[in-house]
Amino acid sequence: MILEAGYFLVWLVVLSWAADRFVYGASALAKNIGVSPMIIGLTIVAMGSSAPEIMVAATASFNGVTDTAVGNALGSNITNIALVLGLTALLKPLSIASSTLKKEMPILLLVCVMAVYFLSDFVLTRFEGIILIMLFFATIGGLTWMSLNMDKGDPLEPETENEIPSDVSTGKAIFWVIVGMIVLPLSAHFMVGSAEIIARYFGLSELVIGLTIIAIGTSLPELAACIAGVLKNEDDLALGNIIGSNIFNILAVLAMPGLIAPGAIDSSAASRDGYVMLGLTVLLIIFSFNFRGSRRINRVEGLCLLACFGAYQFLLFS
Repeated sequence: MILEAGYFLVWLVVLSWAADRFVYGASALAKNIGVSPMIIGLTIVAMGSSAPEIMVAATASFNGVTDTAVGNALGSNITNIALVLGLTALLKPLSIASSTLKKEMPILLLVCVMAVYFLSDFVLTRFEGIILIMLFFATIGGLTWMSLNMDKGDPLEPETENEIPSDVSTGKAIFWVIVGMIVLPLSAHFMVGSAEIIARYFGLSELVIGLTIIAIGTSLPELAACIAGVLKNEDDLALGNIIGSNIFNILAVLAMPGLIAPGAIDSSAASRDGYVMLGLTVLLIIFSFNFRGSRRINRVEGLCLLACFGAYQFLLFS
């Protein structure tokens, strides 16, 4: 079992590395063909941060472990808000000034409500998967439109531009895109296999393994990106990556089991985990919004988010 845990960690690292290289190549390629940094940040980078979850959910669905895929989608959103933002705010409070983020948050709330509704009958159908993936592409279009019409003084714009790789040749960018597209599914396949073995050894359900070990593992890149962002005073970008990732986790990640392996799901996903995700999303919006101007997620609020994460883990294993 120690050896299997080691395999899981190795493939997790490879998965995260492949996602990073894919985002690097795709961002550089988009910049080289004239796409604006803001569009790249709101779409390619946000999608790239959800790439590990998408690959894991697709692999789990093909392997017939639908609950692991569902748990990965819900658990990643819970982890991103409660653990990633909680730890980040505890390290350094996040100042939020971007009007673009305030427009994205209602979208996040809406897709979370939709996810809870789709799961409420304890079945995820192919029709629901089709709706989610269609909304995924519609959201990309909406975010592109939003980036083209954003306030020129929005602090998110210069922060995003600073993070887009420059002076990368088109050939090199295409090379990393191809490497990412090959290594991502392969590493996801082996990681899910190791996770299943670990789950069986400890007697964990498919849903819980998706909610915990896989969700936390695939959220580690977001944690690293958030901490790096706030240390460089790019608070809006750090929060924007979380919001964008959570939107895509519902629309693209949750769509995978619906499209590939529709059918019954663990009832706890709807009666417990969906509502935890929804509640944390509402809490994030409360902490983030200030209609009079900028707002901060302070250390006390960060500690509150971490306490919620700890309580949720206790609930899962009690």
